[in-house]
Amino acid sequence: MVQAIAEPATLLMARRSRELKAQGRDVIDLSLGEPDHAPPPFALAAAHAALDGPWHKYTPVNGYADVREAIAQKFKRDNGLTYTAEQIVISTGAKQSIMNVMLAMIGPGDEVVIPAPFWVTYAEQVRIAGGTPVIVRSTLEEDYKAPIERIAAAITPRTRLLMFSSPCNPSGSVLTLAEMEALAEVVARHPELYVISDEIYEHIVFDGTHRSFAALPGMMERTITVNGLSKAFALTGWRIGFLGAPLWIAQAVTKVQGQFTSGTNSIAQRVTKACMEADPALLSGMRSDFLRRRDLVLNEIQKVPGWRCNRPQGAFYVLPDVSDTLNGSTIRSSVDLCLHLLDSANVSIVEGDSFGAPGTVRISYATSDDKLVMAIDRIAKAITALR
Repeated sequence: MVQAIAEPATLLMARRSRELKAQGRDVIDLSLGEPDHAPPPFALAAAHAALDGPWHKYTPVNGYADVREAIAQKFKRDNGLTYTAEQIVISTGAKQSIMNVMLAMIGPGDEVVIPAPFWVTYAEQVRIAGGTPVIVRSTLEEDYKAPIERIAAAITPRTRLLMFSSPCNPSGSVLTLAEMEALAEVVARHPELYVISDEIYEHIVFDGTHRSFAALPGMMERTITVNGLSKAFALTGWRIGFLGAPLWIAQAVTKVQGQFTSGTNSIAQRVTKACMEADPALLSGMRSDFLRRRDLVLNEIQKVPGWRCNRPQGAFYVLPDVSDTLNGSTIRSSVDLCLHLLDSANVSIVEGDSFGAPGTVRISYATSDDKLVMAIDRIAKAITALR
């Protein structure tokens, strides 16, 4: 079983980058989706306060009641979703939140429809649970958003879940309200189908506002909404994720988590409460930074021969089509290309195959402007040398 599980491509490239840096190489790492910003001061203040409080014992499996209530209020304030605290489960990162749902709902013979490109872990989590991932592909010309009719055609009587992220990791694409409404109409035709809506990037939307899939008519009882602290609050290392779901799913997830990690870190949960109660407007500075960096990267990437890019509307990634660079001899795939760029240009990016998008690479622009310019200049020179 373990041999069949692939190491996440993002973590693989990050690991190789660290190894080369340890050898003295000047590697620019654009592989991980990790903001380079400092956490908000109110989050750090909450951590310091928690250290002096009575928060050092085992926590409830699904999380402290007052923290779950704060998350429920955040869902209502920001997303128009009415959950009770009993419908919230706090986990060790959004990754665990999703894995818990898989183990609670998916078994052998079940199918999970995943529009591509998708976050690298989705398909492997389905396989770990014994299910079958059904990938629905899309192209750059489609703004990396699989057409609704293609998603609908992938649903069978064995389909148990549909899962997606918007804003999307790795493409940065954001579903419009019309696209979400069309998707909801498809879901409504299948009473046994549930949706995992991964909204970890909700505060990093450049045009318009984020909309939660569960807020659409009829979708509240069909949707598991996943979120966390890692991206918007720059708290990746604190490992906090959470979900809101129909009560029976939340109870099932709690039962699963009780056999794995039990309750999530106590101090991190007190930080979570502070983050949920904070005004989202306080995050606007980080969003502005990412918007500037997106435009910078889109401008710089035009210097790379043959690479083509769409204009992502959220998150902090670009997913250029690099198929023109795959020459069929030394560079046969985006995997080969990423390894070549790491070796020859000292730049770490992630191959698109693991995201369900062959012929692409993912570049994270969650780093400084000067590093981004330097990295893409190195890439452009390395690609020019291949031609």
